[in-house]
Amino acid sequence: MQCNIDAKGKAVRLILGLVLAILGLIAISLRAFNLVPDDLAMWSLGLGVGLLVAGAFCIFEGWAGWCVVRAMGFKTRI
Repeated sequence: MQCNIDAKGKAVRLILGLVLAILGLIAISLRAFNLVPDDLAMWSLGLGVGLLVAGAFCIFEGWAGWCVVRAMGFKTRI
């Protein structure tokens, strides 16, 4: 993988990844401590895992300096 984003893009992706990961941990914690209704428990868990995975991928993109969208040929502003 060749670096295809600059320092500004790396910073944006790292910050976005951290925010998504924290939101994912919050959603999972709400489910773990039974703070969501039972009918929404699986939604909360699924959302939390999805946010955590997306956050981890954004952190990887920022750390590696590689953006999957740019690698597919699309132009991004950042």
